[in-house]
Amino acid sequence: MTIFKNSLITLGVAVIGFSAVFTVSVMIFMNHLYYEINTKSLGDTASALMKTIDKDQLAEIFSANGQFPPYLQTVLSLPFNEDETYRLTLIDASGHVLWDSYTQNRLVNHNDREEVIAALSGTEGSSRRESISTGMSRIYYALPVYGAYNNVIGAFRLSLSIPDFSARVSPVIVPFLIFICLFLAAAFWAILMYSRSLSSSLGRLVSIAQSSARLLSGTGNYAINSAAPEFISLEKAMCAMAEELNLRFEQAKSESSRFEAILNGMTEAVFAMDQNLKLHLVNPKARELFNLGSRDVTIMTLLEATHSTELVEIAVKAIACGDPIEADLVFHTGLTGFLMNENSERDNSRVVRHFQVYASTLNPQNCAGAVLVLQEITQLVKLERVRKDFVANVSHELRTPIQLIKGFSETLLDTAGDLKDGNKEQVIHFLEIILKNAGIMENLTNDLLILANLENNYGDSSAVNTQKEDHNIAALIMEAVSSMDRQAKNKQIEIIIECPQDLRAKLYGSFIIQALINLIDNGIKYSPAGSTIWIKACEESDEITFKVADNGIGIPSEHLERIFERFYRVDRSASTGSGLGLSIVRHAALIHSGRAEAESRIGEGSCFSIIIPSNSN
Repeated sequence: MTIFKNSLITLGVAVIGFSAVFTVSVMIFMNHLYYEINTKSLGDTASALMKTIDKDQLAEIFSANGQFPPYLQTVLSLPFNEDETYRLTLIDASGHVLWDSYTQNRLVNHNDREEVIAALSGTEGSSRRESISTGMSRIYYALPVYGAYNNVIGAFRLSLSIPDFSARVSPVIVPFLIFICLFLAAAFWAILMYSRSLSSSLGRLVSIAQSSARLLSGTGNYAINSAAPEFISLEKAMCAMAEELNLRFEQAKSESSRFEAILNGMTEAVFAMDQNLKLHLVNPKARELFNLGSRDVTIMTLLEATHSTELVEIAVKAIACGDPIEADLVFHTGLTGFLMNENSERDNSRVVRHFQVYASTLNPQNCAGAVLVLQEITQLVKLERVRKDFVANVSHELRTPIQLIKGFSETLLDTAGDLKDGNKEQVIHFLEIILKNAGIMENLTNDLLILANLENNYGDSSAVNTQKEDHNIAALIMEAVSSMDRQAKNKQIEIIIECPQDLRAKLYGSFIIQALINLIDNGIKYSPAGSTIWIKACEESDEITFKVADNGIGIPSEHLERIFERFYRVDRSASTGSGLGLSIVRHAALIHSGRAEAESRIGEGSCFSIIIPSNSN
């Protein structure tokens, strides 16, 4: 029982202290109650005594001013002088004692007595003190005496001599102390029994802890500070359990860190939710995708976070059936706001993004919730569409010239034996058609080769056949203009160049020249005769900007987003060009880590820009 020695001493001292405080408190309360009961009894006695005297006689006594007629002496002939326990005093309104049952001597004025002051003010009053005249401890109780006009004419005071409370309780002190000792002995015995019970419980707890701690090998470095043998084994077991818990906690923390790193590194958006579709896990990609920012997703449902009823339907279906579900979704939204990035498609004024959704339940046995994984396939869909468009457009572009070349060649072969001098012009016409369509096929092939070269080298400048060189920008523009000079003169179009002569940059000169040629060629084709084309180049904010502007027919705004796609044409019925020129311009900008932009209004002309970094390596 060494473990409870200090506790027993402390508890014993506490019990003794509590008993002492309790006893003193009880004695104080009983003392107060003792005097309260006697005061109340004295007041009842005074009231009863006062009622035995007729009111008129009592008034006459006070008006006699101490000179009482014989019949009044009879009224006051009460046995107060024979028994000093009770004492009656009559006091007039000025505090003078008219009569006192204890003494006939003249007494001091009583107008400063507490009970007299209360009685003369019209209320009953009481007090407890040692009497000056008798030298005894007494309780005083005074009642007001009313005259004929219901005014206070004096005080009717009755006092009682009582022994001290200590004298009253002294006979029971010894039994009370005996009771206290028995109580303390019983308390110590109860504590002893409780401590034994607690020690037994601790023994059972040690057994449970030892059976639960797998690492309890006795070789651990335990800091056992307890002097109680009952706790030594328990502390060792708890230390071993703590080591095991710490190990498991570190493992769980490591697993959690790896899991979080995997989620954060995923390019797919992940949502985990309960069976009520209330979210409890969202990875950063999902937050970015749906503009959730740093908001607390644990208080949100899937619908509140994504605003997509399609995702909600997929999650509900996965939870209901318990089997994995795959689906393709297309999200449409405005040009500004969530779900927009560089891979987004645009359909008029809306952004289109394609996703492949994989949904499965967290626990197939009880359908505790679901997890959704959204993988964006916008780029794949776009590439697939471009591939299909490419095949269709190339087939379309090549079909007409091939048919013409084939048809006129067959005609020439069929009529080769019948040719005469008069058919010379017809043969020349056929050959011109064949030459023209062969040129179309050649231009298409050249554009495809240039575009393929640009696309293959995009993002890998080391694979480009030529290295970047320091070029004079004005010289590059002049070379491009010279290449298109004959076409411009045929339509009487003036080309104005605005470029500082000292502007230089390190770039792929041939790609820039080809891009400028394509832009100038478009400007000549779609501008009226006698118009003007402006070519400007300048450096602003560490960027070189090339601009080619015309005042031609312009491009509708709904086509500007797709104008740089391969084979894309504003007017599908037109047969001029391969539809690859602006795509070449865009890739020429991309290979320089730049961008291509277009501005246009119907009937007001167009302005195309190539913007590349001036310090690109």
